[in-house]
Amino acid sequence: MAMVEESRSTPAPESGAQTAPSKRTGRLTKIGRVKSDKMDKTVVVTVDYSRRHRLYSKLMTRTSAFKAHDENNECKIGDLVRIEESRPISKDKRWVVREIIERVERV
Repeated sequence: MAMVEESRSTPAPESGAQTAPSKRTGRLTKIGRVKSDKMDKTVVVTVDYSRRHRLYSKLMTRTSAFKAHDENNECKIGDLVRIEESRPISKDKRWVVREIIERVERV
């Protein structure tokens, strides 16, 4: 009997731009919209992703919410931001806002 060597590869996410390890640090980054900025130095970022239903093969849009650290309280509701994995900062906060990609027009 010959031993078959199994190669393990991580499955590629369906939305490559939203979950990708940073080349510099190896930490996951995600792109999402700021849903809430009511806390001090914290924003809630929602990330949308698509998954195919196992039985019906229909694409479904799912949303995850992450609490991210915003040191200078620069993010406002509706901004498109890039968040990066970090050490636990508080009970629920494990992400840091790295950059604001697009700001929403404020009247």
